[in-house]
Amino acid sequence: MRSMKIICPNGHLGFAPLKPASFHIGVDAGPDFIAADSGSDDIGPVPLGNDTCASPKAWQAHDLEEMLLASRRIGVPMIIGSAGDTGTNSRVDMYVEMIREIAEKHSLPPFRIGWFYSEVDKELIRSRMRSGSTVEGLDARPPLTEAVLDTTDRVVAMAGVHPFRALLDQGCDVIIGGRSSDSAVFASAALARGFPEAQSYYLGKVLECASFCAEPYGAKETVLGEVTQDWVEVTAMAPEQRCTIASVAGHAMYERSNPFFEYVAGGMLDMTNCVYEQVSEKTTRVTGMEFVPATDFRVKLEGSGKLGERFVGMAGIRDPYTIAHVDEVIEWARTQVRERFGPEGWELHYNVFGRNGIMGHMEPLKDKPAHELMIVVQGVAPTREMAEEVTITGTRQLFYARLPDVKGTAGGVSFILDEVMPASPAYHWTLNHTMSVSDPLELFPTHTAIIANGQIEATQ
Repeated sequence: MRSMKIICPNGHLGFAPLKPASFHIGVDAGPDFIAADSGSDDIGPVPLGNDTCASPKAWQAHDLEEMLLASRRIGVPMIIGSAGDTGTNSRVDMYVEMIREIAEKHSLPPFRIGWFYSEVDKELIRSRMRSGSTVEGLDARPPLTEAVLDTTDRVVAMAGVHPFRALLDQGCDVIIGGRSSDSAVFASAALARGFPEAQSYYLGKVLECASFCAEPYGAKETVLGEVTQDWVEVTAMAPEQRCTIASVAGHAMYERSNPFFEYVAGGMLDMTNCVYEQVSEKTTRVTGMEFVPATDFRVKLEGSGKLGERFVGMAGIRDPYTIAHVDEVIEWARTQVRERFGPEGWELHYNVFGRNGIMGHMEPLKDKPAHELMIVVQGVAPTREMAEEVTITGTRQLFYARLPDVKGTAGGVSFILDEVMPASPAYHWTLNHTMSVSDPLELFPTHTAIIANGQIEATQ
């Protein structure tokens, strides 16, 4: 039976370096493609908003170098999606340049590189809205309004398989994608080789986070996926890991409101009737997946808007009485900021670790705090100077909180640092919406070039 193999060495390229040993085992297994996704919403809206990376450039270069050298050595295509964490145009350009530098460093023979962009001009979105096309919200968000659009600094569209397939059809050896659906990075390769949509998209779904679909848990290890007309198999490459029924099925249900549905540009992967079979110690086979085409082709849009500059402070509490009245302590500090700056034009956010710092109001044990608390204070304001003072006030005034029954003057709060620390600017998600398009490639312009002798020779 005809099949195709893909290896994925990292579920988020560059966020932490891939593990070379299992990657080299995967390369020796003879894959037809080497692919990885490099982006995630998990990093929050800041990198998209200010057009930076959350991952160190050295780690990204490490993974790209491992993958490029392997793909050129064995002569198979290499595919990267959501370049540089966010898939903005500048991150795509950065990856293309890094590929050129690696090729020059190792004197690689000429090869064809392709790339596509995913940023969307806000005025294009505005014109669609004004022409009567509704930009629909996801996850209970209302339809997009021009007022919200005006608060947005940068927008990317999430590509499906279509720009990847277009570049594969042009014979590209290396593809660098803008913002992309995780599964599309892998599904595009299978579809380009003629495999069914259901199996292709499931292959992408199970490979997207690399060894997250294996046990025991160990991130950044390589996994190998194989697809046929009827099934998908996934195999752990790390000697100590296995892809089991539980680990593969568990990952298939990962990160979605409905554990059986995976929505992509152009349709939905339905995993309701999937059957999982342990075919060897390290390999699980999956059958029964289905693909439901969409009646209206819509593309997801992600947007980020700046709230202001940000500083961070920290305060520790060990005194039981202060812990019991921590909400009053925080409100005292907020009141001092209001008296200094007025009721608006700034923000203070308090995370009380040891009580409910992670889950907030959803924490079931928030009424049973630990014997020690750490309060992390985030202050946001229009300027760095104001943000710093807001944060200092909101942190330092925790020490001066006036509680009933306190007789001493030593205070119930300690400080790790007397100063507050500058942080990245504060952004928030403004767009988590979908927009209808008539052409799947409309928002994703593609380009190709030849890299030879350390130079990029443009062809399109």
